[in-house]
Amino acid sequence: MNLPFFVYGTLRPGEVNHDRFLRGRTAHEEAGRLRGAVLYEGPGYPYAVETPDGEVRGELVTALPEAYAELLARLDRLEEYVPGDPRNLYDRVARPVVRETGGATVRAWVYVAAPAVAARLRARGTRVEGGDWRGMR
Repeated sequence: MNLPFFVYGTLRPGEVNHDRFLRGRTAHEEAGRLRGAVLYEGPGYPYAVETPDGEVRGELVTALPEAYAELLARLDRLEEYVPGDPRNLYDRVARPVVRETGGATVRAWVYVAAPAVAARLRARGTRVEGGDWRGMR
């Protein structure tokens, strides 16, 4: 299923990985919010950790149809995500994301902290207040 991507860290416009991975591969980018998650600081990038409350701000990115498969593979490599691998730092999951303009909800791929990483962050991580990684930098 060709879902859009919700990005909240180094893939956002103006950040280090946006041009490397997304430039020329997207049809549309718009502000969005992921409810049911909070952000934690990572080593130069954030982690979204799922929780009953909280909200993460980022961008909803729609890939060009002809670039979708390549982009999905490149983002999985960037996030070191391999389906079913217990060593993953992130899991790619489909979650509802609210469009900033208009408030419509769409399903999107989101890279969230894998269970072991999420447990460590909840226990001793530094939470990003306000759910916007740009706001802390």
